[in-house]
Amino acid sequence: MARGSDQVRSDQESPHDWVTRAADDAIRHAEQSGAGDRVITCASGASPSGPVHLGNLREFLTVHFVAEEIRRRGIPVRHLHSWDDYDRFRKVPAGVDPSWAEHIGRPLSAVPDPWGCHSSWAEHFKAPLQAALRELGVEMEEVSQTVEYQSGAYRDQILTAVQRRADIERVMSRYRTKAAPVAANDEEAEQLAETLADSVANDDRDAGDGDLARFPFKPYCRNCGRDTTTITAYDDDSTDLAYTCSVCDFHGVTNLSTQHEGKLVWKVDWPMRWAVEGVDFEPGGVDHASPGSSYTVGKELVQDIYGGRAPSFVGYSFVGVAGMAKMSSSRGGVPTAADALKILEAPILRWLYVRRQPKQAFTIDFGPEVVRLYDEWDSLGRKAADPARRDAQVLAHERASATARAGTLPVPRVVVPFRVLSSIADVTAGSADQISRLVSNLGHPHDSVDDLEPRLGKAMTWTAEFVPPEDRTTVRSSADTDRLAALSEDEELWLAQLLDRMPDELSLEPLTSLIYGVPKLARGMGIDDPPTDQVKADQKDFFRLLYQLLVGADRGPRLPTLFMALGADRVRSLLTPP
Repeated sequence: MARGSDQVRSDQESPHDWVTRAADDAIRHAEQSGAGDRVITCASGASPSGPVHLGNLREFLTVHFVAEEIRRRGIPVRHLHSWDDYDRFRKVPAGVDPSWAEHIGRPLSAVPDPWGCHSSWAEHFKAPLQAALRELGVEMEEVSQTVEYQSGAYRDQILTAVQRRADIERVMSRYRTKAAPVAANDEEAEQLAETLADSVANDDRDAGDGDLARFPFKPYCRNCGRDTTTITAYDDDSTDLAYTCSVCDFHGVTNLSTQHEGKLVWKVDWPMRWAVEGVDFEPGGVDHASPGSSYTVGKELVQDIYGGRAPSFVGYSFVGVAGMAKMSSSRGGVPTAADALKILEAPILRWLYVRRQPKQAFTIDFGPEVVRLYDEWDSLGRKAADPARRDAQVLAHERASATARAGTLPVPRVVVPFRVLSSIADVTAGSADQISRLVSNLGHPHDSVDDLEPRLGKAMTWTAEFVPPEDRTTVRSSADTDRLAALSEDEELWLAQLLDRMPDELSLEPLTSLIYGVPKLARGMGIDDPPTDQVKADQKDFFRLLYQLLVGADRGPRLPTLFMALGADRVRSLLTPP
């Protein structure tokens, strides 16, 4: 297919966003690279050194959305993901047996899984993300760098890098004095420190003196499997590389033409892959685009050493997390996509990433903000249903809601506000039958609780795992006789008015009108009269009284929802004075 300007953006009248622009750039890159009609490659990469957290998820979703936009235009495209599982195991995290320190320096793919459920450390952390990405509708062509390196797929590129090591060093040395990127907050600083530590570990461990210093290839020790090696000699004619291991004191020789026992250092490895894979678009953390970082160095190396061209690039900022203390399932307090999907529908989690420019940092809140987030999503869904209101916000909703291959992602057949479902789950202790009855009574008819999924399950999980115990609703088992005996004259009147008028069969609108209308009746007004300032003050006091008598707190779920959850008989038993 020809890719002229008409293909860059198929409908100039349609709203566009950062995804549209990034797709335009990727298509132009393919054209300018003289690629003809080959498949456009959008690439991502991640090291499975630990839980792939919500900050790392931006790497995957940024590429996914751009590839989806190109696919939507009818242009062949692939999302190619590299698992950097041939990277070294750098440290033993909290919660892992300290004896795993013996594996430091070995490839992640060669480190055993401490939990015994996967074939390696790398596979242990790949698996949950792969499952989460499937739920998110992300399809990728996955590549293991362990397989690529050990199969000899990069042999010619390694030999080229070693042969041109002096040219590589001239490029890299120009950037070593550049200023390091500055973090905007404590969380960025922590993530940036880890990134820089990995860079130092991969690029700057001393390999020897003179011509062998900062050698572009790092061998893994044949005896112990670690990269704690120092290169002692290299023969350009035979391609024999001699090294010693500082841990096991092994002295070995590996032949770069016939044996595959190591890898290129990161700042050479990344541009090498751009050339081999024909990458047209690849994002990276903003630190990768700072002076002297991987992308700026790689742009020169891919052209000078491999005759290739750096892909189009967008830098993305960090993703923070609020309410982390409430996340019971994350090892080390690092929330993952799987954690987020416990409480967020897949389209909503996708939407959090696609609606913002990649360079815009943001925070995902697992606390009360979840309720507001669902309300905002539902409101946008109603807007998106009107073709006349299609704009950039609706475009983000469309991108979040469906993919070209998977179609529309799972959403409830009957949409009930998350705040309603979470309140009901709270006061019913998760009883499916009671939840179904209440939802119907609240004006959301449905055939079964399955019609409320996946939102109902996420609301129940959020209520059970992310709402602090002090904010949970616990209905009294019996009436608070002391409080009932100490009612003021106004409070006695309010309760009498409520109990006299409350029917045996509760329905939402009449019940809401009654609860709000009792203070009006007590002042001689009609139940539908607009409230005065005095009535509004009385309503606050009346509501507080009801919460105290029903749940032993000053606040709780909406009173009409609470009444309907308890039923008229239970309400009477808790509100009737002795």
